[in-house]
Amino acid sequence: MPRHLLGVAASLLYCAAALAQTGAQTGSIEIKDAWARATPGGAQNGAAYVTLLSPTGDRLTGVTSPVAEKAELHQMTNDGGIMKMREVTAIDLPPGTPVSLKPGGLHVMLMGLKHPLQPGQAVPVTLQFEKSGSREVSVAVGKVGAMGPETHSGAAHPNPSH
Repeated sequence: MPRHLLGVAASLLYCAAALAQTGAQTGSIEIKDAWARATPGGAQNGAAYVTLLSPTGDRLTGVTSPVAEKAELHQMTNDGGIMKMREVTAIDLPPGTPVSLKPGGLHVMLMGLKHPLQPGQAVPVTLQFEKSGSREVSVAVGKVGAMGPETHSGAAHPNPSH
């Protein structure tokens, strides 16, 4: 085989490897510190929080959970000293910038809870991303009134009950 063809073949292999590596990184959103507050008995709604980091940029476009009749992305805002909550259709994830869903800001609203969220429990939540598809997260439930995750849990992993 002539030398110039060997060079072309080597270049093609290098490009294919680079594309494969880039493809593996696309959709590799880091999901950490997924947590929720326990809800008192009789509460119909709860909230879940998480930190997301997309190396290439993406958008969180939806959420579902079997523990609630409905789950939505919400944002709290302070409007003249009055806290208001509204649904948002998506949350932008700029490349390389962590986005934290936390109390008083962006969060996942769990509406129509099928049972109270109990401390020490883990509940499944599925996050839907525009580019990366769906990822299921195990959300650790902390105490009523918690202001952050009690442990560094919430890695995306399959729910053993599925």
